[in-house]
Amino acid sequence: MASYGFSDFFYAAPDGLKLHARIYGEANTGGWPVVCLPGLTRNARDFHELALYLSGNAKEARKIIAFDYRGRGQSDYDPDIGHYNVGVEAGDVLAGLSELGIEEAAFIGTSRGGLITHVLGVLKPAVLRAIVLNDIGPVIETEGLAHIRSYLDRAPKPKTFAEAVEAQRRVHGADFPALNDTDWARMVTAICRDTDDGLVPDFDPALVDTLAGVDFSKPLPDLWPQFEALAAMPMLAIRGGNSKLLSVATLEEMQKRHPGMETITVEGQGHAPFLETGKLPEEIAGFLDRTEQQVRTK
Repeated sequence: MASYGFSDFFYAAPDGLKLHARIYGEANTGGWPVVCLPGLTRNARDFHELALYLSGNAKEARKIIAFDYRGRGQSDYDPDIGHYNVGVEAGDVLAGLSELGIEEAAFIGTSRGGLITHVLGVLKPAVLRAIVLNDIGPVIETEGLAHIRSYLDRAPKPKTFAEAVEAQRRVHGADFPALNDTDWARMVTAICRDTDDGLVPDFDPALVDTLAGVDFSKPLPDLWPQFEALAAMPMLAIRGGNSKLLSVATLEEMQKRHPGMETITVEGQGHAPFLETGKLPEEIAGFLDRTEQQVRTK
């Protein structure tokens, strides 16, 4: 049943776990569909405003599929936390697209979603027609990942919505001076769910344990080979001006290895920029429209 501009889609993962995605603009068939992949502990709600725009207000209205990975949002938690990895999650995304009959799409990947997109380029490159990477690249800065683990380890336990908004502003405000009150409230709506014990993050707490074995004193393995395999793919890389996860040096190296890649730096935001803010919806839609038109006229 469609509500608030989307319908809920439930499907079975390859191992039988019940997973969820949101579908916006289900009747739109004109252009490439767009697959939205969120960050480590985030969910499909992160893309709500952008998905409404791309499915209804953009020049080329598109079908949008925003996924909840296992252990996030309305997808089931996995009793084996070893399954919380980008390889399994990439397989889950492919299973959902297969059930929906989608053979090719543009992909928007925020943080972990961008890493999953790199993996999809290995598992099933034909499914990728264009890529938007939101504050992620082949090199993850340990400072940024350590910052993520730090605030997950010390996650506040607010009792009210106002307390939750203030908690997010306190943790992330220095990196996101461009956000206004509405933006912060929208963030809390996206990442929290209401329980009898107050507002809690909408993900399996065991996800935090997947970062326990990371040695932040050493560089993390990079994905340059996987990135270079996408060199012929139309790509837009978005970086938060205050990002600790995607460095300027990595973005510049990405441009060297993918000369056709477009870039946007979002000033006043960190990791990861809110894709519904400023002119980002129009810029993303424009990138998708230009790219698809170029492919059609070849």
